[in-house]
Amino acid sequence: MREIFAGMPWWVKWVAVPLLALFVFGGVITSILGALISFVFKALLFVALVGGLIFVVKKFRGNDAKATHGDW
Repeated sequence: MREIFAGMPWWVKWVAVPLLALFVFGGVITSILGALISFVFKALLFVALVGGLIFVVKKFRGNDAKATHGDW
């Protein structure tokens, strides 16, 4: 691979080839990044909702939670 790029100008290696790669694979890259960001957001939302649910349940149960902890 180095032999192919050895005689090329710098702008071919550092500008043209990356731009061609972005043009060809840009849709795939944005799809993967979008899916990853969506997954992280949903995971954080799930953690926040579970934490909120636990907080609300503990708040409404109050001191009864300590007395009846083993009565599930």
